[in-house]
Amino acid sequence: MSDIENKEEQIIDETKLTLDDCSPELRQVVAFEKVPEELLDMLVNVYKASESISREAWDQLPASAQNVLDNFEQFHALIALSQSYSGIDFLGEMEETGKPDDMSDEEFTDYKAVMLDKVLHNCVKDMCKQLKKARRNPPMKREFLAIFEK
Repeated sequence: MSDIENKEEQIIDETKLTLDDCSPELRQVVAFEKVPEELLDMLVNVYKASESISREAWDQLPASAQNVLDNFEQFHALIALSQSYSGIDFLGEMEETGKPDDMSDEEFTDYKAVMLDKVLHNCVKDMCKQLKKARRNPPMKREFLAIFEK
């Protein structure tokens, strides 16, 4: 291996994120939901990548919906988990779906990226709807809170 390749590999290793690099709220979600080890790398990356989208959605929620949870970090952790599972399901389905004959490889790749983005965006919308519903539904609110009890 050349010096350049060694340095590139070292940079990749140094920037690899772990669950320890994330919030205590995400670690609580992982423990509560018994997230499989195989999903953790994707979950951590989704968590880091989705912060701005999660923040934007959180800021647009009415205060009564925000009050279902204790803070933004809980909301962000729940969204990251939802997006990770939905992303895995979507990618699995796309593996089984053949590329249409009338699409180039590049078009099919673009199509998958757009569809994945929609799936991930729908996770955020769904979480917002659930929080709005939970503010008037005490059992649902308790379910949210149970995830973060210590």
